Amino acid sequence: MAMYEHPAQLLQQLIRFNTTNPPGNEIECIRFIQGVLAEVGIEAAIVAKDERRPNLVARLKGQGTASPLLLQGHVDVVTTAHQEWKYPPFAAVESEGFIWGRGALDMKGGVTMMLAAFARAQAEGIPLPGDVILTVLSDEEVGGEYGARYLVENHAHLFEGVRYSLGEFGGFTMHLGNRRFYPIQVLEKQCTTIQVTLRGPGGHGSLPFKDGAMARLGHVLQNLNGHRLPVHIGPVIELMIKGIAEAMPEPLQGLLLQLLDPQKTDTVLDMLGDFGQTLDALLHNTVNATMVQGGEQFNVIPGQIVLTLDGRMLPGFTPAEMLAELQAVLGDEAELTVSYFDPGSARADMSLYAMLAEILRESDPEGVPIPYMMPAVTDGRFFARLGIQNYGFLPVKLPEDFSFLATIHAANERIPVGAVEAGTDAVYKVLQRFGR
Repeated sequence: MAMYEHPAQLLQQLIRFNTTNPPGNEIECIRFIQGVLAEVGIEAAIVAKDERRPNLVARLKGQGTASPLLLQGHVDVVTTAHQEWKYPPFAAVESEGFIWGRGALDMKGGVTMMLAAFARAQAEGIPLPGDVILTVLSDEEVGGEYGARYLVENHAHLFEGVRYSLGEFGGFTMHLGNRRFYPIQVLEKQCTTIQVTLRGPGGHGSLPFKDGAMARLGHVLQNLNGHRLPVHIGPVIELMIKGIAEAMPEPLQGLLLQLLDPQKTDTVLDMLGDFGQTLDALLHNTVNATMVQGGEQFNVIPGQIVLTLDGRMLPGFTPAEMLAELQAVLGDEAELTVSYFDPGSARADMSLYAMLAEILRESDPEGVPIPYMMPAVTDGRFFARLGIQNYGFLPVKLPEDFSFLATIHAANERIPVGAVEAGTDAVYKVLQRFGR
């Protein structure tokens, strides 16, 4: 039997390629995928900025009644350094009902679903509404210079006419109370890096010294730790919260709906515990201090400290608006500049949402699909520059005690064995229906 017919075993093979980024070295994994496609007669092109960091692009012809659909996913993974794993992270051990290994969720599991569904469509000769393009990428975890960014900036013609794509993250189970929710990602936040410069008089380290740059750094960190930025309720998050609330009994339903009142949002978030923490980033612009630079010698009080902030902005916001919110929290002594900004979509095209939600309900009639915004970023932001709406839709039904977002990038990343085949079936249904 062809490899695509065994999605769980296919995933194990992908995990066993150590594609930790940096350095990535995705070439052997990409070549393997090229071979899987060749088994069913699909010729796949290799497009690369660096031959050790290639990308794969393959196309199935459709009937032309719908615009082409893009399936896009990456095979590079984050480090496993300084993590304690139950099983070796690149052994792809099947145990306790799971396949264990780095990339099982992020995102070789999703690539497996797309690859297996794509190959199955070719093997079974199903009539596709439009062309389907499979793109397997390098370098998502470190900015896309060799992957999606490179393709969009240098080979945009490969995606001409595409309006929609499937990629990460979405379709995984979220549990609240005794209900199962399935978020379908339709938006993601935007990345920005902010430099906070703090100045003050320098001097000799032997003398008592107050209110210098170091002290101001302390004030800034305390302010960041103690204050949220303002509440913003976008249309996608409003739909998400209402969808969750409608499925819950009172008094939780009423409490959730109070999240939509900006005067009550933060108070309710604090009452909701871990679930409130999940929602927090979707209702605010956020910053986290990640690096500090300052001081040259142990005995010299520095006259300047530079603090780096990882900023995540809600869709539609500009860096200037983000800086204004931040300045109000930090005060005028903090000099703020933007050193990096990676824009994303300002709004979501929901045209395929109803069909994707229907497929999720077919696989789990008691589950509740909801629209979702990713608090981080994916390669979808690059394809958005070409006018492509990305849907995070790689369904994974998870046990109640399993948190998807807490497991990716962590030790003991794993995926239920049955979820790989079920997710493949869901993607296959999309290929059959996306133009209807």
